[in-house]
Amino acid sequence: MKHVSIKEAKDRLTALVRDAEAGEHIVVTRNGKPVAEIVPHRERKGGIDFEALRRWKEERGYFGKLVEIPDDFDDPLPEDFLIRPESD
Repeated sequence: MKHVSIKEAKDRLTALVRDAEAGEHIVVTRNGKPVAEIVPHRERKGGIDFEALRRWKEERGYFGKLVEIPDDFDDPLPEDFLIRPESD
């Protein structure tokens, strides 16, 4: 893992990106402290893997819904819901 200052990274960005493309991880520092990384890009699989979730739940004994949401969840609240009686 290579460490470079922000100034050096500005001056050598093209070369550092080439190094990252070759698999190297570069840590960019400010006053000797890490602030960013230049790493190789990797494609990420998007979305949720529902099959993996189903297997995970099955392995742990979760069958069915874990949370029940009532049908009236989105219904408007009554007008007096937030009105509090005055205290003496």
